[in-house]
Amino acid sequence: MSLFWRIFVMNASLLVAATALLLSPWVTVSSPVLLGEAVVVIAGVLTMLAANALLFRYGLAPLKRLSRAMARADILNPGTRPKATGQYEMAELVRTFNAMLERLENERATSSARVAAAQEAERRHLARELHDEVGQALTAVLLQLKWLADQAPAQLREDLHTAQETTRESLDELRRIARRLRPGVLEDLGLASALRALTADFTTAGVTVRHHLDTALPGMTPEVELAIYRVAQEALANAARHAHADRIDLELRHRTPGVVDLVIRDDGRGRGDAADGSGIRGMRERALMIGAEFSIGTSREGGAAVRLRIPTAEGAEL
Repeated sequence: MSLFWRIFVMNASLLVAATALLLSPWVTVSSPVLLGEAVVVIAGVLTMLAANALLFRYGLAPLKRLSRAMARADILNPGTRPKATGQYEMAELVRTFNAMLERLENERATSSARVAAAQEAERRHLARELHDEVGQALTAVLLQLKWLADQAPAQLREDLHTAQETTRESLDELRRIARRLRPGVLEDLGLASALRALTADFTTAGVTVRHHLDTALPGMTPEVELAIYRVAQEALANAARHAHADRIDLELRHRTPGVVDLVIRDDGRGRGDAADGSGIRGMRERALMIGAEFSIGTSREGGAAVRLRIPTAEGAEL
């Protein structure tokens, strides 16, 4: 029976029952209305209203459950679906909603992949410009400063050497930025080597970054490896720069067949009740793009714990 007919039958049953009581010898209304008769009529009306409210609550309960499921739905956290239960129309409505969610998730993943590809292309272009243009210009400045230091009077050499060191440090920082924009080591040496280099880049005087990488990992596509690298890069940046962590642990494990787990933990100040920023949304987008499960919680040390669970096709080991 459809939802319309169920509600119609409920209300019709109440009206028929009320009419039958009015026509019965137990309920009479005189003119003028007596107090006892008014009490009976008012009690009957209140009873009908209460019964009608209960019946509507029961009849519309599946819609309320669907409404709660729709409010909880998030295409950046795919996989959660309400169960198609209840009468035919209600079950069909839930199945339609699930199909819509599936279509939105697929479209979001496709659009995210296009945006990520465009971003990577722009990053490669910027890295090339920084390395070829700005890097060469700084190298030329460094050589000119060295020549000037050799030719300058003794009282100016110390200042010129200081300028040399500043230029050299700027050149090194420029190269680090270029490597982060375009991880050439990922393309040349693979994911494990790229993650080792990434942890080395974030290891500074105040931050210790340790890596724990399984030596045998299943074969993954370049898109999946790049997504893992970018999630690790963003998580390390958040821990080192925003959470003020002293120690960060990066793990890449293959303990379950067909699944690779990336975990980044820190001992920083944690997220608290802060809303997701652009960095976390970007990590969720990366996870959605490769069909991975992304979550962020609290580590044992009280900091943040970022987890990425990547499904893989078992194949050649890296």
